Amino acid sequence: MTAPTLIFVDVETTGTRATRDRITEIAALKVLDGDIVDRWTSLIYPDERVPFNITQLTGINDAMLSDAPRFADIAHSLYEWLGDAPLVAHNARFDFSFLRNEFKRAGFDCRSLLLCTLRLSRRIAPQERQHNLPALLARHGISAIRHHRAGDDVEALWSLWKTWQAQHSAAEWEALLATEKRYRSLPAHLDPELLEQLPKAPGVYLFYGHNQLPLYVGKSINLRNRVLGHFQRDHQDDKEMRLAQQVQHIEWEETTGDLGAQLREAQLVKTLMPIMNRRLRKQRRLTAWHWPEEATQPTLLNDSAMELVNGNLYGLFRSARDAKSTLRNIAEKEQLCPQVLGLERGQGRCFAHQLGKCRGACCGQESLDTHTKRAKNALTQLQVSGWPWSGSIAIKEHNPQRRRVAYHVVYQWRYLGTAKSETAAAKLTTTDAAFDLDAYRILNRFLRDPSAHALEIMTLPAPV
Repeated sequence: MTAPTLIFVDVETTGTRATRDRITEIAALKVLDGDIVDRWTSLIYPDERVPFNITQLTGINDAMLSDAPRFADIAHSLYEWLGDAPLVAHNARFDFSFLRNEFKRAGFDCRSLLLCTLRLSRRIAPQERQHNLPALLARHGISAIRHHRAGDDVEALWSLWKTWQAQHSAAEWEALLATEKRYRSLPAHLDPELLEQLPKAPGVYLFYGHNQLPLYVGKSINLRNRVLGHFQRDHQDDKEMRLAQQVQHIEWEETTGDLGAQLREAQLVKTLMPIMNRRLRKQRRLTAWHWPEEATQPTLLNDSAMELVNGNLYGLFRSARDAKSTLRNIAEKEQLCPQVLGLERGQGRCFAHQLGKCRGACCGQESLDTHTKRAKNALTQLQVSGWPWSGSIAIKEHNPQRRRVAYHVVYQWRYLGTAKSETAAAKLTTTDAAFDLDAYRILNRFLRDPSAHALEIMTLPAPV
């Protein structure tokens, strides 16, 4: 060890969200050269009620905490007591995320070095499946009076540490701790050697939990930096903490560039339905506003009806409610008549006109022709881009640094897939694919100015 002092620590909390839930109990042992030289134990008043399920788990209830100090009351003395000694905990980033956030609320910046006994256990006994603290204590014949009470757990953790230390030579133990320091910011369940293989290249990455449950799909132009970045913000982001606690395996796919990464991410999210992806999830049937040239108001169409319409579509919405809400907001902003637009029923002056929010197309103060022109002009921002090519196209994406080329095949804004050659791209034109709103938006952004993204457009035969 680089420092002779270690501090073994355990905390109990009101929940699992480090940014919102609070500490209810802290226990710590200060160990110097293999001997306990000091202890810190305290219940903490959390400024919120303890949930029933937490009381069932820990035995800590509101009555026990009513006379306990708030964390802010003990923050200064605890901060001084901890000093700069490394903190040892089981699933250390979980405990530390709560400590760091409590210290931050009290005005202190805590940046202790962490040693995680959960990660150490996985390195010492990779053949074992269970690495939670009760399983480790049972495996090594160590008794704990009560689990999920900070004082008992931290004493048991110190006994486990001494047991491991006795089972290894001094050189082996130092090597284990040196490796642990190197990977201290990574989730305890992950194989650090796997993460070493992450490339600094564009692509998509997939986080899996227990039993290969898909947790999250993401994309980046630098896979290594993006994936590791997830595990450096877990103390300040509840979603990142949940990911770090649950992820057990990572896979990734390199892509040629950013366009390929974004298209593949949208595709994988809809295929795998990861539980922590909210964006890009499988969409319901789409709706759009259709405004024919001769009409004075738009009509809502669903996606099957959109297939029969060529042009004059505005907005692509996931529900009729979203479509109407958007049009209503535009009408209010531009002083358009909700009655003439078909958003409200009635005759004569509309209620919006009485409030001074309509220029009077409903009662002849504004001509229908002028109103229609103003409305269509306001809707221009939502106009769905028509397909400007006669058939399919292949979007050539080139990455000279990694000597990669990809051909993304698209027809009528439908992403058909990616090929490695022109010949393979031509074969993809017979692939059937449904319209996807996310792919449409991604393609629209990149195809507004292909040269700015170093893309080349190649026309292909229409699909059959």
